[in-house]
Amino acid sequence: MYTFDSRIRYSETDSEGKLTLDALLNYFQDSSTFQSEELDVGISYMRRNNLVWVLSAWQIVVERYPRLGEEVVIGTFPYDFKGFIGLRNFVMMTKEGEYLAKANSLWSLLSTESNKPTLPTAEMLAKYPLEDKLEMDYAPRKIAIPENGATEVPIVVKKHHIDTNHHVNNGQFVNMAMEYLPEGFSIRQMRAEYRMQAFLNDELYPYVARAEEGYVVVLRNQQDKPYVVVEFTGKESV
Repeated sequence: MYTFDSRIRYSETDSEGKLTLDALLNYFQDSSTFQSEELDVGISYMRRNNLVWVLSAWQIVVERYPRLGEEVVIGTFPYDFKGFIGLRNFVMMTKEGEYLAKANSLWSLLSTESNKPTLPTAEMLAKYPLEDKLEMDYAPRKIAIPENGATEVPIVVKKHHIDTNHHVNNGQFVNMAMEYLPEGFSIRQMRAEYRMQAFLNDELYPYVARAEEGYVVVLRNQQDKPYVVVEFTGKESV
């Protein structure tokens, strides 16, 4: 497992002094980027070979949100390649080995020339050591969209939403979706199903629906085709 150490910063905490979900997601995203860079199959390598990894699905399960100043260890490893699909786990732990959060993710490798799926290079497959998948309750990739939800005011994609792949970063999608949760809602699991890329100046139409144990937020285009479907499971403050 590739790991790096950190300490929870004030800028990463909420009003209660605990790590936010979007900061946790950023830690996970950074860990896989750090690993790829250290293995020399990072951003520069991908650009030279006209390749890009596009996130297809997240499942993040939170056991406990660490507090301001707490020392943590973030880890990640790929556990399988299936054609153009890569599967990767993530963890955040305390220094003592307590699991704070676990995650599963599914990535698709695309050619930036054709924008179609493509197989990993032999060099990429050789660089990434596969490990046994984490023990966790793996949820299905597909997320059911409840009926009787409400459509909110459109969001226009701005420059700060865009990452090095020139589309809306997966974490930015989740940040947008979180804005529609009620005050005090405690997220214990987040699932995201990414269906379409969004680019600068695109308009996203939020659809928000109550689910059995939380909320589902869909960010759609004008034709009602989803860019992303996000499910938040947890509990509301009493």
